[in-house]
Amino acid sequence: MDITSIAAAASANSAVQTQNAVGLGVLKKAIDIETEGALALLQAIPAPPPPVAGSAGSVVNTWA
Repeated sequence: MDITSIAAAASANSAVQTQNAVGLGVLKKAIDIETEGALALLQAIPAPPPPVAGSAGSVVNTWA
């Protein structure tokens, strides 16, 4: 193996590591954005109304 092929292999390896690091950073950011969106949707769900005594659902929890 000559020096140029070793240098080329090292350069290619470095480029792949950089690409992987950037891809991982983008993935983490995308997951963070999706998490924020999901939390906003969950917080937007209204609370269930309290049961009225004597009506359907007052004995059995129909929201479960």
